[in-house]
Amino acid sequence: MPLSSPAPREPLHVRRIECRGFRRADGLWDIEGHLVDTKTYAFSNRDRGEVMPGAALHEMWIRLTLDDRMTVTAVEAVTDAGPFAICGDITPAFKKLEGLSIGPGWNKKVKDLFGGTAGCTHIVELLGPVATTAFQTMFSRRERDRRAADDESATKTKPRVIDSCHALSADGPVVKREWPDFYTGR
Repeated sequence: MPLSSPAPREPLHVRRIECRGFRRADGLWDIEGHLVDTKTYAFSNRDRGEVMPGAALHEMWIRLTLDDRMTVTAVEAVTDAGPFAICGDITPAFKKLEGLSIGPGWNKKVKDLFGGTAGCTHIVELLGPVATTAFQTMFSRRERDRRAADDESATKTKPRVIDSCHALSADGPVVKREWPDFYTGR
């Protein structure tokens, strides 16, 4: 069901975020994020001159290469458009993600490394959806591989998705149906 009908309004800003996950031929994973901000009106910018409606005010990309443990093995970040000529100068700093693992504490680590003047706000914001995309990309493949392995050993490990959201509550109907050994309800 879509949102209800809004009050009369004027569109001014559009942010598009697209994230994609890939399994590489070498066994690693590439997770890419792309963020684009546009305005519906023209405006003057000291570094770029006149920015026309629909032209990217911000356009940033990031690619994380991960191993099976979700550890970042390589990073590439690019700024194609920013409001200031120096915006792209910070992209090499994102190499500091190499060696970190996506999992509990990821968002805090990202903010600690790239908060304030140590990073780009927009690339930092993009890293949240990129991490979620990594999990979504890798989970189904890893779960399929886990189920294909010895079923007895596979049932001993609680899937990480349990208790990660309302629908996957350990005492809820989805866990009862999909992972009955880890169901905690009545």
